[in-house]
Amino acid sequence: MRALSFGGGRSATVPVGGELLSDGVGLKVGALESVTVTLYLDAPTGPATFHAQAGATSYRAAGDHRSDLGAEAFTETSRSWYYLSGVEVAGGRSAAHRDGVVAFGDSITDGYGATPDTDNRYPDELAERFAAAGRPRSVVNQGISGNQLTNDTSWAGEKAVARFRKDVLNEPNVGTVIVLEGINDIGASEWPDFPGGPTPDVSVEQLIAAQRELIRAAHAKGIKVIGATLTPFKGAAYYTERGEIKRDALNDWIRTSGEFDGVLDLDRALSDPADRDRMAAAYDVGDHLHPNDAGYRAMAEAVDLGTL
Repeated sequence: MRALSFGGGRSATVPVGGELLSDGVGLKVGALESVTVTLYLDAPTGPATFHAQAGATSYRAAGDHRSDLGAEAFTETSRSWYYLSGVEVAGGRSAAHRDGVVAFGDSITDGYGATPDTDNRYPDELAERFAAAGRPRSVVNQGISGNQLTNDTSWAGEKAVARFRKDVLNEPNVGTVIVLEGINDIGASEWPDFPGGPTPDVSVEQLIAAQRELIRAAHAKGIKVIGATLTPFKGAAYYTERGEIKRDALNDWIRTSGEFDGVLDLDRALSDPADRDRMAAAYDVGDHLHPNDAGYRAMAEAVDLGTL
């Protein structure tokens, strides 16, 4: 148990629309070890920032239980995370070699559809591969469900080209980013029931221009960029043949342009050999868009660790 402080004080107020970083704390953690962070809010907060469908349970209790070593008081649960956006870990191999990896994307990076509380999202599985190889590396999951490359949305946050600086470039000791973005730009413009309404139509040329913007920004910071092909979505709620044409064209550019430092072909890794536009049933959580645990494992296994 360690008490966190902010500028030496035990309490802090988060400014509207802002962020706070606590003081550092001495706490050794091993590869794949879990860390629990307990927050106490001393008054009703009103609407809270949160990470919906985060894939791990949050536990709540009335009153101040920051010092509790046991879980007995925490009888309320939620599948969302509130306020806490990340934990920075200093030291270790990633700091010495600047070899942290950021997985940057939408719900397929976020891990929607993975079994809750099992750490089976593809960035989790990738971290396990590094550890199993005897050279653990930091893997930061910067996926936001519903996120788009080119459009801000009211429920899924800033577009990728806007949030890339703080979510990738400003993360400490990052050497590589894996970019998996664009399927929501394609699908949301075709689907009237997309949360918040359909977003503006986007061309393949616009998607490529946005990918190039991310590549340039990363290279300017000395960060390698791995381009991931968009996964199959035939049968999904927002699938259309027009959208499939765009997905195929963007994937062809990712594979052949030579503009990335490496390519992660997740389209091939997850597609049904009998219908390459459709996700294989063994990897499909059931909505024909998001992988299940086996699918996320296959994504991580498709990564060439040597390119990272």
